[in-house]
Amino acid sequence: MKPDPSNFKEISHLTTARYNERAEAFWEGTKDHDVMQNVTVLLQHLTRRPPCIILDFGCGPGRDLKAFSQLGHVAVGLDGAARFVEMARNYSGCAVWHQDFLDLDLPDEYFDGIFANASLFHVPCSELPRVLRELRATLRPGGVLFSSNPRGNNEEGWNQGRYAVYHDIECWRRYMADANFIEITHYYRPKGLPREQQPWLASLWRKADS
Repeated sequence: MKPDPSNFKEISHLTTARYNERAEAFWEGTKDHDVMQNVTVLLQHLTRRPPCIILDFGCGPGRDLKAFSQLGHVAVGLDGAARFVEMARNYSGCAVWHQDFLDLDLPDEYFDGIFANASLFHVPCSELPRVLRELRATLRPGGVLFSSNPRGNNEEGWNQGRYAVYHDIECWRRYMADANFIEITHYYRPKGLPREQQPWLASLWRKADS
């Protein structure tokens, strides 16, 4: 199924409803996942001295949000699922914004870094350029954006009640370059496994000068 403009609200509604329904099960299944490789890559490329202001875009129940806070940074979460917002606030003690990925309201040049771990793949391809421009606008000059998405051959559609896009690196590079980001690095996860056993494409990007 390819989205059309009239479907965007439904796409967001059904995807977030699925996460709300399975919030506790999602937490139990992901709370012990080790993503410190991703966290470290983002933090290593921040240009300002800590504490930095970091947006956890699609923070879920707050696992990584709390990790950033414990490392001494000002962490702000954002999620479209109301149940995740509640859980993340309680778990992390951080500010968490309840915002739809397709209807963002972000401050200009506010964040030093954005951590989009397993979140941007829910944005339909037709809306991704706009969303990336909005994320770029909320970064301070020289700010960085980390993303991790399940990789594929650019398939797009519904999967287990959620809308998803499975990008390859070439396509993802085009989207990021068009949004005026410069690639710093990319890699596949989990670390140390053969490529066919690495379903996640991770990448880090710096906001280019206007």
